[in-house]
Amino acid sequence: MRDLKHLIYFESLLQEANNELVQRACGEGRLALAYNCSYIPEVLLDVEGCFGVRLRAPRCTNPDLATYYMTNRSCPYSKSILERAFEGGYNFIDALIGQECCTTMNRMEQYFEYCKLIPKEKFFACYIDMPLKKDPWYGGYFLRQLEQKVLEPLARVYGVDFSDEKLLAAIERHNELCRVITEIGNLRKRGNPPITGYEFHIIQLVSLTCPKDLILPYLRETLEELRAREPDEKPAYRARVMVAGSEIDDPEFTKLLESCGALVVADRYCFGSLPGREEIVIKEGQSPLEAIAEKYMLENQCPRAMGPVNIIGRKQYLYALAKEYKADGIIVESMKFCEYWGYERAQAAQWMREGYELPGTMPVCQIEKDYTNAATGQLRTRFQAFVESLEIKRIQNGN
Repeated sequence: MRDLKHLIYFESLLQEANNELVQRACGEGRLALAYNCSYIPEVLLDVEGCFGVRLRAPRCTNPDLATYYMTNRSCPYSKSILERAFEGGYNFIDALIGQECCTTMNRMEQYFEYCKLIPKEKFFACYIDMPLKKDPWYGGYFLRQLEQKVLEPLARVYGVDFSDEKLLAAIERHNELCRVITEIGNLRKRGNPPITGYEFHIIQLVSLTCPKDLILPYLRETLEELRAREPDEKPAYRARVMVAGSEIDDPEFTKLLESCGALVVADRYCFGSLPGREEIVIKEGQSPLEAIAEKYMLENQCPRAMGPVNIIGRKQYLYALAKEYKADGIIVESMKFCEYWGYERAQAAQWMREGYELPGTMPVCQIEKDYTNAATGQLRTRFQAFVESLEIKRIQNGN
């Protein structure tokens, strides 16, 4: 296939958190609001005068200083973010909107303030407490968390306007980006998609790490390009896979997987689009903030949500996505020392193989990895073996 026009530019934007578009927005006087978790409603951070930035630590391979503060048995994603903060990589941000998702991430976020890592007088960090269950009572609790720990401090410290008018405008911009990303992502459902998993991973990441209004024109143009793009006559992949798991923000991981003969057709991980790129719908009688809170509480598939309904529902969601995107198998990943995804990875793999509480079974490869692709050789061997097993199974089934 012909190379996408903006792919190299997108790749360059992912080399640093303070990329060209972020610098342009900051130069316009806008507030850079950082966040680390998909539970944080990014639409709230994109109101007029602000823009949200999902934090990454590209090329961070040795978080020695962060390890001193957080021990060597802490989540490598959290340590890598903290290491980059010590290096001054996030000096442009005006606030960190945190989440008490897990102890390690919350501890990392607190060090931003304790160690005075951001050299801005008004910088502050705040932390929402996400409910562990999903029902109307917990929805009200989450709404109050957003009001007290996001809206109130941003309005008090920086004078951010969170009126219904401003929130409606932010939702409209957010929904447009979601429509573009969703249409691009749906192209992966085709038998011979005009887009690779690596390309989509890049596109999804820039939509999280760049000001929405500045990246959107490039994404619109890329969508038009993909609509007319002709895939290679003979597909290059040997098996279609879905990837599920924790923070996978390194597109080289997807490139490695696809170099082993797979095609990543669905991305159910913390930086992925499933879920996350669904439009926010305001129901009759709802305020914009109520609609935002409901969407982020009900649609999130984080393993932090407890209870039989949530636990079973996540496995059913994985299975349904795999079928919808015509995946031959699922790769379930967890970061080293990640308590939530460590349990979820083992449980999901077993349930998929046995078909427990599911309409059928699904081949699964489960892996544990570092934040970076440090064990590339081991991962390549695992991926090659899994792709070969999927290919053999398809041949045996006569497909």
